[in-house]
Amino acid sequence: MNEIERLIQVYRRYQQDPAVQARWSKTNVGNQWIVEERRRAIATMLQSHGFSPLQDKRVIDLGCGCGDVLASLTYLAAQPCNLYGIDLLPERIKAARRAYPGICFICGNAESLEFPDAHFDLVLLFTVLSSILDDRMAHNVAREACRVLKPGGAVLWYDFRYNNPWNPHVRGMTKYHIRQFFPSFEMHIRSITLLPPLARRLGPLTPILYPLLAAIPLLRTHYLGLIIKPKRD
Repeated sequence: MNEIERLIQVYRRYQQDPAVQARWSKTNVGNQWIVEERRRAIATMLQSHGFSPLQDKRVIDLGCGCGDVLASLTYLAAQPCNLYGIDLLPERIKAARRAYPGICFICGNAESLEFPDAHFDLVLLFTVLSSILDDRMAHNVAREACRVLKPGGAVLWYDFRYNNPWNPHVRGMTKYHIRQFFPSFEMHIRSITLLPPLARRLGPLTPILYPLLAAIPLLRTHYLGLIIKPKRD
């Protein structure tokens, strides 16, 4: 089995596993807080580095899933006609097209993007490279992200910073790993996201306990980053 086949099988098992779907449920208050915390942090990060508002920015999401993260950028004035998503699983792309018909979704492999060099202002990599266990494929995806990104553009990164002992299908992406993927880029990285299994169990106390627990660095499981490509001289 090659890495692409492995990835497709893993994510199809996720989709078919009721326990996994229950953990990821949008109705769980802890999941809602995870998404909202990230949304606010992304808005602050993009604004502080001159990328917001997004109305004139072209954005691609590599490994877009069902399109929720990409579509959420419209709250920062991103125009649907400037948004593109790519994913390996055709069923995810079909779902994304149904949910967000104004956005362009493509079924394909992010190792080979059918876009010209320097085409996008922003490339999203959300829990993508942590899922790719083959180093060559991971570097190919990162290389394509660099190629299609404009000088002065940025990778918007969100991914695990720790290994997950309960999930052998992912691996933690440390700052060292991120630097290996984007060696010449300017990195702005912060830890975020309260340990999801804990966040999902806070129930009605979530509004009180989530911010208190998320203030503890060791309990933050992900890195959120803006990784900026150098400008041409």
